[in-house]
Amino acid sequence: MQRQVMTVAGAELEVYEAGEGPPILFLHGAQGFAPTHPYVPLLSVRHRLIAPSHPGFGQSTLPDWIDSPDDISYIHLELLDRLNLDQVDVIGCSLGGWIACELAIKSPRRLRRLVLVGPVGVKTGPIDRLDIPDIFALPQRTLETLLFHNPDRMRVDPSSLTDEQLAIQVRNRETLALLVWEPYMHNPKLSHRLHRVTAPTLLIRGATDGLVSTAYMDSYARLLPDARTTTIEAAGHAPHAEQPEAFARTVLAFLESEALR
Repeated sequence: MQRQVMTVAGAELEVYEAGEGPPILFLHGAQGFAPTHPYVPLLSVRHRLIAPSHPGFGQSTLPDWIDSPDDISYIHLELLDRLNLDQVDVIGCSLGGWIACELAIKSPRRLRRLVLVGPVGVKTGPIDRLDIPDIFALPQRTLETLLFHNPDRMRVDPSSLTDEQLAIQVRNRETLALLVWEPYMHNPKLSHRLHRVTAPTLLIRGATDGLVSTAYMDSYARLLPDARTTTIEAAGHAPHAEQPEAFARTVLAFLESEALR
């Protein structure tokens, strides 16, 4: 992948690109974006894949005015302006799915098709109960069992990381807390605005996702005018990481289908 740093609304934004063809904006989740992930070449074989690191993640800076996914959606809208992209497909994973929805309600015609992977961002259950488990209160090993179908295979040994990689991990988590802490994992207004989304939407859930339940994803889908859901087996909250071939096959079939409308 090619990497560049662009100044967007006062943020120094790290942007990765690969491939040629119809553009896909890939919005990563809380773990950040890594250009070495195996799904990257699979998605970029026939498409131009554009993957920014959100402000405060990776090596992107975090201006002091940004404190919500809603703020970040404006950054990515301006990025599309800078790249002269009038219409794109968008893939948003977890936190990135929330940001994708915030982007879609602001500029519905900008999105051709939308893929949400284990998305968060709306409140669907009782007000006295969390829809998403409190990830900041859980021991790391417990959290890993909720995130991954096979935690042992996905676990990263900290001793194998460079000081820079470790610093990015800690910074990603710090930024995540800033963005989703209060109200926890949702924007109270978003569910009342999702009717503005005009793009056909596919919601994807890993079959053993311990954070986003089937009921939550189905409720999310009902808030969107043109949405369908699907499940990827042997995957948790990050099916793109655990089952990259099945993920890419599912996503590209949706993006490249001619018969959605």
